[in-house]
Amino acid sequence: MKSILSVIIIVFSIHLNAQNYKTHKVKPDETIESIAKQYLVTPFDILALNPDAKNNFAVNTILIIPNSKVKNVAIESSSKEVIDYKKHKVKRKETLFGLSKKYNVTEAEIKKANPRLYSENLRKGDKIRIPRFKTVISKQTLSNTIKKYAVRPKEGKWRIAYKFGITVQELEDLNPNIKEVLQPGDVLNVPNIANNEEKAATEEFNYYEVLPKEGFYRLKVKLGLSQKEIENLNPGLVESGLKNGMVLKLPKDFEIASSDIDKDPITTDLRDNIVNTSTKRLAVLLPFKLHKIDLDSVAEAKAMMKSDRVLSTALDFHSGILMALDSAKSLGISTNLKVFDTQNRTSEVASIAGREDFSNYDVVIGPMMIKNFDRFASEVRDDAVPVFAPLTLPSKVSRNVYQTIPNKKILSQKMINYVKQDSTINQVYIISDQKHRAESNNLKKEFPNAKQLYSELIKEGKNKGKDAYFIYPVTFEELFKEGKNIVFLETDDVSFGSSIISLLNGLSTEDIQIILTTTNKSIAFESNDPDNNYHLSNLQFHYATINKKYDTDKKIGFVNEYKRKYGVSPSKYATRGFDLTLDILLRLSANEDGFDSLEENLETEYIENKFRYNKKTFGGYVNEAIYIVKYDNLKVIEVKE
Repeated sequence: MKSILSVIIIVFSIHLNAQNYKTHKVKPDETIESIAKQYLVTPFDILALNPDAKNNFAVNTILIIPNSKVKNVAIESSSKEVIDYKKHKVKRKETLFGLSKKYNVTEAEIKKANPRLYSENLRKGDKIRIPRFKTVISKQTLSNTIKKYAVRPKEGKWRIAYKFGITVQELEDLNPNIKEVLQPGDVLNVPNIANNEEKAATEEFNYYEVLPKEGFYRLKVKLGLSQKEIENLNPGLVESGLKNGMVLKLPKDFEIASSDIDKDPITTDLRDNIVNTSTKRLAVLLPFKLHKIDLDSVAEAKAMMKSDRVLSTALDFHSGILMALDSAKSLGISTNLKVFDTQNRTSEVASIAGREDFSNYDVVIGPMMIKNFDRFASEVRDDAVPVFAPLTLPSKVSRNVYQTIPNKKILSQKMINYVKQDSTINQVYIISDQKHRAESNNLKKEFPNAKQLYSELIKEGKNKGKDAYFIYPVTFEELFKEGKNIVFLETDDVSFGSSIISLLNGLSTEDIQIILTTTNKSIAFESNDPDNNYHLSNLQFHYATINKKYDTDKKIGFVNEYKRKYGVSPSKYATRGFDLTLDILLRLSANEDGFDSLEENLETEYIENKFRYNKKTFGGYVNEAIYIVKYDNLKVIEVKE
């Protein structure tokens, strides 16, 4: 047997050399995409020669790499087709793993033939179907499928995808490190089609990417164009029909509607909308780092939990998840939860993604840390499973990603819009240090009549020209008007922030009302000065935030139950774990077709967090639901807009 294998390997090696292929040994932290880029081929080229790599990609795997300059090289590829099913009655102690080995099929193939096994365990006496396959051999021509293309002025992803007849997703797959905003001169991989096959993508038209489940009726409502008008602009559409991700040519005067942060949301209690009670499969990836904990030493384990902030956060968040599962269960929603320990290592995240089929899950929460989350989201992108970033902002919101933390831009715009809506304001002022001049100038554009004040510069010595982080008090003499004065304070310097807050507090009177706000609540507003909270309350300090603190004076079921179960009040991480997980389970239960079919602009709210996801033009979903809060009588309360 060994000699036969040796002959096969030798013959195969000769065949590879004859066709001028290369081999590549996978290194740690490499992906199919990064390897493809290294050899100037596409991921599809590699997978065509290495079909097992999609589900069995690991360090030290040997991959066959086609030469990117070879054209029209025919190779044989094999695929499996189901021909019939064998009936099997499950015996005691039999498992899916054992049956897969016995019948030479995968566990996933058995589940596909018996869909109930996605949510139920195998039981003695079950009668299941085992698929039997035949192998189909086909010849495939691997050509040099890509070429290099330099981005031209005013070209974006839509325009380039349209030009080469591909979807935006396919363009991103060809270019794993593509920027969100393209710059002239950027070099991209594009399909290697003849120049006369390229579509003209000029500035005379606009372009639009078709979203999932969009038909002509929805496009008419959204774009104001009839099916006939769209087809006239896109002649090939009559034959192909609308497809998810395809790019349409539209009239020049058409404007892509951006998400409106202050559009009135549809606030809904999803507890009243439960229609899908099937068991939800939930995967959670958190950095427990169990490989570092001596579980036999209780004292050592406790010490690590106290000293390791990442571990402590993960444990709190996990406790909130468990509470959410209990709450969902009381509503008739059962959950099959599987928790993975990422060990806070990218290599372990890649290993988890490689050995687990995440297409079988309804939702994945985590990983918790940015680098690990980005790696995992990339690894499971083809599994079409929603991946939620629980506590951080992912580097890229790709199509399978749900960013649950609103970014600073959303917070800033929310605060600006809130101030603009107040017609009783007499004057707006913008105070900033030198570092935040850009923020000050952006606010000036929003409030053209606002007055700008900057911190002083050091006038002499070796630090001449650097920020002195103070403003002379005389600058504020007779500055403010009678009535309501809004002051934006933009800084992250604690001493500068504290001095300005104290100064403004002294100038605020019954006739001259000074209300303090900011577009970014930094540590500058958290001085250790015992009078700081008093000053902020006197100035009615307003700011936008992703969450609010629950009212300790009110009886809240989750808080009371958490205290009873764990003996302490829930931290903000435990509360977020509860809010996020319960929202996910309720959204899954509010319809039969997953998250995509939920009504747009739907907003939900729980203990400290609320959620309203909007689809981004070139990617996944971002939570845009935030609070406006203010200091009032030494407490922080929500402002009812």
